[in-house]
Amino acid sequence: MSDFSDALSLSSSGLRAQTQRLRHVAENIANTDTPGYRRKSVSFDTAMTGDTPGTVEAGRVRLDRSDLVQIFDPGHPMANESGHYDGSNVNLVIEIADAREAQRSYEANLKMFDQARQMSSSLMDLLRR
Repeated sequence: MSDFSDALSLSSSGLRAQTQRLRHVAENIANTDTPGYRRKSVSFDTAMTGDTPGTVEAGRVRLDRSDLVQIFDPGHPMANESGHYDGSNVNLVIEIADAREAQRSYEANLKMFDQARQMSSSLMDLLRR
């Protein structure tokens, strides 16, 4: 039964990590037009807690240090003397690609979780007979 609990633990850690990733992608998309906003990304680390090797957890949130887009709008309240202000460095194409990748990884982990649960249930049914 330990193998089933290990499989459930692995897939649930993947689900939690991808959820965190999707949360940051959604935040990036929501702040695309926010002046001065820097894109956030999250990396995955091997979890050091628990007995199951290979579990993952979301690492520290990192801010994208690429240059902010300079937007010319002399009427904007944040515009400097030259009429420019800092936009965000969020690229919607990258965010959509990240969201799709996180969604597919989430679905794969969910399918693995469901398979392990079904196999565990089937084993319990066999043992009851």
